Amino acid sequence: MTLLALVLVLAAACSHATWNLLVKRVGGGPEVVWLFSMLAALLYLPVAIWVIVVQQPVMGPKELMFCTISSLLHLGYFLLLQQGYRRGDLSLVYPTARATGPLLSGLAAVIIFAERPTLLGAAGGLAIIAGVFFLTGGLRRDAKQFHASLLFGLGAGALIGAYTVWDAHTLRALLVPPILLDYASSLGRVIFLSPYAVTRRAEIVRHWREHKAAILEIAVFNPLAYILVLTALVFTPVVYVAPARESSVLITVLLGTLLLKEGEGRGETGRRLGWAALILAGMVMLALG
Repeated sequence: MTLLALVLVLAAACSHATWNLLVKRVGGGPEVVWLFSMLAALLYLPVAIWVIVVQQPVMGPKELMFCTISSLLHLGYFLLLQQGYRRGDLSLVYPTARATGPLLSGLAAVIIFAERPTLLGAAGGLAIIAGVFFLTGGLRRDAKQFHASLLFGLGAGALIGAYTVWDAHTLRALLVPPILLDYASSLGRVIFLSPYAVTRRAEIVRHWREHKAAILEIAVFNPLAYILVLTALVFTPVVYVAPARESSVLITVLLGTLLLKEGEGRGETGRRLGWAALILAGMVMLALG
C-alpha cells in the first residue's frame, strides 16, 4: 500500500468519524439523511461541474447506469442498517456489518479482479477486521433478537462489499471520476428519499433550525470521506483499501469515549485499548505490505 493511498484512507477515516459523530449528536432518521444529502448536492455541484468541464469524462448511458446502481446500493445499505438498529441490537448489527463488508469485498476482489495481497498485507487486513469486530461488541449472545440482529448485520455487510467492488469497477473500467460517482450517490439519496421527506417537512425544518451548523458540516464531510476512499481505489487494490478504511471505526469509538463519555464501565477502557492496538498493528502491516 503506497504512502499516498494510506494518507487518503486515513484522511477519509477522520472525515467519516467526524460526520458520524455529528449525526449521532443531531439524531433523527431518513429525514436528516435527505437534508444533508440535499445540502451536499448543492455544495458539491460547482466541483462536479468543474470536473465535467475540465476532465470531460465520458458519461453515457452505461456510466449513468453504473452510477445509479451504486447510489441504490449505498441507499439500500443505509436503510437496511437503520432497520437493523430498530429491530435488533446496535452492538451486534454494527460490528457484524463493519467486519463482514471488507471481508466480502476483499474476497470478491481476489475472485473478480484477481488481486493478490502479500501475506503481510492479508494478515494486516484480517487484524483490522477482527479488531473492529471485537472493539464494537463482537458476537454478544445477550443481544436482543440475536438472530435478527445477526441477519441484518450480515445483510448490511454484504451491501458494503457489493458497493465497494461495484464502485471500484466503475472507477477503473468506466473511468468515472470519484467526485462524480459520489455526487451521483448524494443526488440519488435526495431523489429516492424525497417522497419520505415530503411527509416529514416539520421535522426537517426543526432539525435545520436546531442543528444548522452540524448539518452543514455533515454535508461537507460525508461526501469528502467517500471521495477520498474512491480516489485511493483508483490506484490501490480493494484488498488493501476496504479493511484500511475501517480505521474510521477506531476513531469513532475513541471520539465517543472521549467526547460522549461512552464505555466508561469497569474494564471497558482497557478492552477498547487492546482492540485498538490490534487495529493499529493491522494498519502498520497494511502499510508495509
